[in-house]
Amino acid sequence: MKALIQRVKSASVTVNGDVVGDINNGLLALVGVEKRDSETEADKLLHKLLHYRVFSDADGKMNHNLQQADGGLLLVSQFTLVADTRKGLRPSFSSAAPPGEGERLFNYLVSQAHAAWPKVETGQFGADMQVALVNDGPVTFLLES
Repeated sequence: MKALIQRVKSASVTVNGDVVGDINNGLLALVGVEKRDSETEADKLLHKLLHYRVFSDADGKMNHNLQQADGGLLLVSQFTLVADTRKGLRPSFSSAAPPGEGERLFNYLVSQAHAAWPKVETGQFGADMQVALVNDGPVTFLLES
């Protein structure tokens, strides 16, 4: 399981003209689920999402995590994140989890996130989503479980 995280001043997800998730200060996490993933990988990824130190402390150093920064977490499913781009000019999605399993594990991640942190928003799995953000820094990291 992978997540491309971006520290944001704000982020939102719109589906069919309706905002389905939005946060202010926090993390936007684009999440990709691979065939080999299970609840164990989802739990590891959630731990990293909540505890990865990407927010500045009083000295301007990245020493605070999402919880210390009291930030929001916007989880957005994105199967293209797990594409194999090593060969050719067209991505291969052979390593991505089948849609049903990807949705199940993404929903598991979301439910665990809601249980662990009150400021969680999501996109809509499988939908054509428009994601807007104001990247803070910019600060972007690829996390893997």
